[in-house]
Order: sequence, then C-alpha cells, then structure tokens
Amino acid sequence: MSEVSKQNYLQVVSYLAPNWFDFYQAVVAYLSRVLGIETQLHQGEYDPLEDPLLLQDQLDLAFICGLPLIRRWQLAPKLQPLVAPVMISARYQQRPIYYSDVIVNANSDLVKFEDLAGKTFCYNDLGSNSGYNLLRYKLIQSGYSQSFFGETIQSGSHQNSIRWVVDGIADCAAIDSVVLEQERNNFPELSQQLRVVEALGPSPAPPLAYSWHLDKSLVEQIRLALLHPDTQLQAAMDKYRVKSFATVELEDYFGLARMYHY
Repeated sequence: MSEVSKQNYLQVVSYLAPNWFDFYQAVVAYLSRVLGIETQLHQGEYDPLEDPLLLQDQLDLAFICGLPLIRRWQLAPKLQPLVAPVMISARYQQRPIYYSDVIVNANSDLVKFEDLAGKTFCYNDLGSNSGYNLLRYKLIQSGYSQSFFGETIQSGSHQNSIRWVVDGIADCAAIDSVVLEQERNNFPELSQQLRVVEALGPSPAPPLAYSWHLDKSLVEQIRLALLHPDTQLQAAMDKYRVKSFATVELEDYFGLARMYHY
C-alpha cells in the first residue's frame, strides 16, 4: 500500500441523478475501506463544464455523463473514464450501456413517437445526452422540423421531468433508462402512470472518471477494486441492479462527440 500512501484523500463528485447518490456513496465508502484512503463525496451543484472545482483540477474522481466527459476532455484533457456499470437487465446486453427512454403519461393517447408532434417536451438540461441531445439528434436524423414540439421547457433534473409528465405539466420527456428504472423501483406506482413510446440509443454508460493528476498505480488499484467488489459493495450493486463494473476507455465516448460534431 506504499504507492497509495502518496495520496490519503480523495475528493469525489457526482454529476448524475440524485436517485443514485446512495449507490455512489456505497462505491466511495468501499474504495475508502479497501484502499485505506479518506474520501468525500458530494452532489455536484454545477454543470460539469462550469464547475469551478473541476475547472481548477480540485476533483479526483467524478461520476459523470459521457457527453460532458468528452466535451470536458476536448477543452482540457484532464479527466479520463475508468469504469462504468453493467446493468443486470437483458436489454443492456451485458455491456456498459444505457438508453434514453421517451416517456408519456399512461393515460394519454400518445402511443408512438410521431404522436408527440406539437406537444410539450421537457428536458433536464441542455448538456444531457439522454435528456436532450439524443432526442434532438433523432429529430435531425429523421428529418423532423425544428418546431416538432409545440413547446420545450427545462425541468432541471430527470426526476423533475418524470414528475412533470405524471402531473401533466409536460406531455413527454426523454429519461436515462437507468435513472427511470431506479425511480420506478423507488415509486412502483410510476409503472402504471408512465408509458415508454421510444427507446433511443444505446449510448456508453456514464463512467466513474479520474483526474490526470492521480498516481497511475492508485488509479489501477481503484479499477481493480471495483472489478472485484466485496460482499458489502455487491449488496449495494444488487439493490441497484448493477451486475458488475467494466473497464471503459476514452475511445468508447468519442462516438458521442462525432454525433454532435463536438
């Protein structure tokens, strides 16, 4: 453990949906346990492209969406993906991927994507792959008009978007499939209140990324630790339906940059 002793503290942030924060806490607590390093995790308060801590290279690890990761790397190559979760459900093909599920209220007469023309669409934020950019890409690729939706409004989070569709504030939203599944697990009634009319993707799963300043031997120990969880972390993984972690590379996320011409 002599290599690890060079750094005795890890500053970690999650830029991902808060309904997974307890899982990220379990991951960080596990790393602290097996590496003997003090850790601190907090929920990001800024867009990752604007977070002062990230811009000033004061973060060690980040749970981050693939699109802002690759955009951040293009601006300043200081953040690299390490591992990403592989979900248990068969739709994920035993790969570190996820989808963008386009949801509507189950009581509506909206049953296919074309029915959303002229409706109110809500999104979490403009930088989100699943919540905004992937759907915008579909509209462009399918030749739909820029005014396909009657109104577009920002909700601020996937959870807000889900609630807005349930409450009738918006007609539809595009939601990270993993976030949606967890929200349905937390609130089973959502399965009766929502309907998925389109699944976009798959896209590479949001990774745990590390800063370039971390010692490479420490990075490797973090990677190996997550590839071989202990029973305590495995219990958290089972609760969140995570089958395993898989090693991911920067190249896995280049496709997002090519799609959106970044």
